[in-house]
Amino acid sequence: MIRVVLPVHLRTLAHLDREVELHIDGQATQRTVLDALETEYPMLRGTIRDHDTKKRRAFLRFFACGEDLSHEPPDTPLPDAVATGSEPFLVVGAMAGG
Repeated sequence: MIRVVLPVHLRTLAHLDREVELHIDGQATQRTVLDALETEYPMLRGTIRDHDTKKRRAFLRFFACGEDLSHEPPDTPLPDAVATGSEPFLVVGAMAGG
């Protein structure tokens, strides 16, 4: 089971109070986690990744085990602690402005 923590605006959109728990078939990667998340919560499609290219939206970042995974290839395996559910996969809204 994979635990996913979403920013407040995405939790509100998906009508969630806390983190999401997802079952992933096969290897846990950014792609498989986000595919499962969008399947379970279709209202999130296009909010985290572009509809067509499936690239991460500019003002969102991905973290796990204290590491920024935002620029990792989408099929890179996630850390074992995330794959086993002991650590969450974090989707974090980036700050911009001055």
